[in-house]
Formats: sequence, structure tokens, C-alpha cells
Amino acid sequence: MAYDIRMAKLVSGETVLGKFDDAASEIQDPAVLQTIPTQQGVQMMLMPFGYPFDNGFTGAVSMRHVIYEYRKCPEELKTKYLEACSNLTLTSGGFGGPGGINLKKPGPSSLLIK
Repeated sequence: MAYDIRMAKLVSGETVLGKFDDAASEIQDPAVLQTIPTQQGVQMMLMPFGYPFDNGFTGAVSMRHVIYEYRKCPEELKTKYLEACSNLTLTSGGFGGPGGINLKKPGPSSLLIK
């Protein structure tokens, strides 16, 4: 099943990534995208929206809480989001090093972008 993965900024200021449901006008199974500057570049972390109280990618955010919807979501982020939600590895390389998403433990994950 192909998902329509969208990235949006909420009125609260958070950037979320998730599966868009047109019928319900909501982003399902949202993940919060946080950027952290490092010496190597910028590290991006994908965490469940309800973290730390909800360690799984569940729930939904209504589109009425969206202030801005990005036209494009980078393919790397889409892939890492789907991997984190499903606990499956969809790619064999690229971001699998020390900065790659850790799928063995639930909770926050990171993606190193240089």
C-alpha cells in the first residue's frame, strides 16, 4: 500500500511528518521532526508525536491545526519515517551509519544530514 506522506508545520510551531488521510483531512501516525545543529552538519530526529508518553507512531493531527504544508517532503525523510513506523528496513545504505535511525528500540530516532 502506498502512503501519501506529508510534512507540515503546526500552529504550535512543530514540524510533523505523517500519512495524509484526505477523507478525514488529517495526518495520521504523526512524527515530530526536530533539527539539531552538530559539528558534522544538522542532525534530524524523528520522534513519535506523543513522545515521551506514547512511544509508538499513533494518533492523528487535524489539518485545521496546520499553518503551513511543505510542497515536497525529502524522499530520505519519507523512507526513514516508514522504516520507523513499520520496524522494517526499506533501504540498504545511505544513512545507516552512526547517525542512522535506530529501529531496535522504540522512541526517538535520528537521521544525520550533512
